[in-house]
Amino acid sequence: MTAKEKIEVIHGSGNVFRDVGFPNPDVEQAKAILSAEIIKVLNKRKLTVRKAQALTQIQAADFSRIRNADLKRFTIDRLMKILNKLDPEVDITMEFKTRSKKPRVQQTATL
Repeated sequence: MTAKEKIEVIHGSGNVFRDVGFPNPDVEQAKAILSAEIIKVLNKRKLTVRKAQALTQIQAADFSRIRNADLKRFTIDRLMKILNKLDPEVDITMEFKTRSKKPRVQQTATL
């Protein structure tokens, strides 16, 4: 790239799974957000997968899968149940917005 080439800067949709073309991107994003919250609780409470299993009666292998972002076996409701068993005080809220189908071009920069 030369110093005078222009780079087009495009804002993403806010959902990386949509931006890269995953099927069911909204489901994938919701699962990723829930699993990140589960991992935060595990880390905050310094729980190993075995300790988390003893506390919740959920298999240690499931916590390992969540930590490794292997979420294909999980549904959104199952992840919500796991999070609730780890931290019954957690509140989950949803926000609904209309979104544009096309990414917006923000600006063009010259290097």
